[in-house]
Amino acid sequence: MKTLATLAFTICATTALADGHLPDLGGREIVVVTENAYPPLQFIDGDGNAVGWEYDAMAEIAARLNATITYENISWDAMIPAVSGAQYDIGMTGITIREDRAEIVDFSDSYMTSEMVMLVRGDEDRFDDAAGFAADDDLLMAAQPGTTPFYVGVYDVLDGNEANPRIQLMETFGATVQALRVGDVDLVLTDGTAGNGYVEASDGGLKIIGEKLGTEDFGFIFPKGSDLVGPINAAIADMAADGTIDALNTRWFLDYKLGE
Repeated sequence: MKTLATLAFTICATTALADGHLPDLGGREIVVVTENAYPPLQFIDGDGNAVGWEYDAMAEIAARLNATITYENISWDAMIPAVSGAQYDIGMTGITIREDRAEIVDFSDSYMTSEMVMLVRGDEDRFDDAAGFAADDDLLMAAQPGTTPFYVGVYDVLDGNEANPRIQLMETFGATVQALRVGDVDLVLTDGTAGNGYVEASDGGLKIIGEKLGTEDFGFIFPKGSDLVGPINAAIADMAADGTIDALNTRWFLDYKLGE
C-alpha cells in the first residue's frame, strides 16, 4: 500500500477560475488530511492508488481556486482534534455535519446528502429491520467510536446506552465491514453511498435491509475561523451549478465498481 504522507501535486487552474467569478488563491498550498478507508469517497484501490469521490472533488476545487493540494493520512478518531488544532487545513472522510462537531471545527457547506442504511451479510435471515436486530441480544454491530453510525446504532437501533456491549468498537470503517464479512458481528450501519459500493463489490456476500434510518449531510472540516471556508463553499456551489457534482456521483456511485 502506498502512503500519501508526502504526496503532493499541483492542479492547474483550467476551469471556472478563468472567468474570474471564483476566488484566486494564487497557488496557495493546502494540506488536506484523510483516512482512505471510506469507499467510494476515498480509499486505496487494488493498484495501491488513493482514489475516490472526495479526491476528484478536491482536485476540481483546487483547479477552480488555483491552489496546490498536499495530502496526509490520519485515523478517524484523531482527525477532528488534529484539524481543530490547525495541524491540517482541511479534513475529508465523509464527515457528517453535526452541531457538536461544529463547536470545535468549521464545516463547509454540504457537498452530499446520504441516508443511513443497515448493511448485513448476504445470507442474513434472523432479522430484517432495526427492531428485529434490537430484539435479539445475541446480535452484535460494529462501529467506529464517535461516528454517526455509532450514535445512530446507540440511539435509533439500541437502548441509548453508549457503553452497550452489543456495539463492538473498531478503528476503521473497513475493519467493521471485514468483521461483518467473517461473522464476528451481524450489522454495520453506514451511509447509503458506502453501503451500496460494498454491496456491489461483494458478489452477493453483503446486502442492505430494512428502512433507511435518516439522512446525513457531509462536509469538509477546517480549523475554526479558517479563511478557506468561503472559497471552498464558492467552489462547491459552482460545481453543483454546472453539473460537476452530478458527474462525480455518476462516476463513483454508478460507473465505478469496487474491486475491479
